[in-house]
Amino acid sequence: MSDIFSIAAGGIAAATNRFEASAKRVAQDPKADLGSEVVEQKLAGADVEANIAVLKTADKMTKSLLDILV
Repeated sequence: MSDIFSIAAGGIAAATNRFEASAKRVAQDPKADLGSEVVEQKLAGADVEANIAVLKTADKMTKSLLDILV
């Protein structure tokens, strides 16, 4: 189970980094392709949400397993 948590946490960190890089490009480059950057930011947000869902599911599975064993 700890692998699942670390993979999801890594996915959240990667998506956050992608979002931040896109935001910096928009802020620093007046000629940045805003359409592409909006898409990149939306995709990064969706990746964060998906990884959060994985964490919630893994947490529920762990709780269920502990309930069975205890």
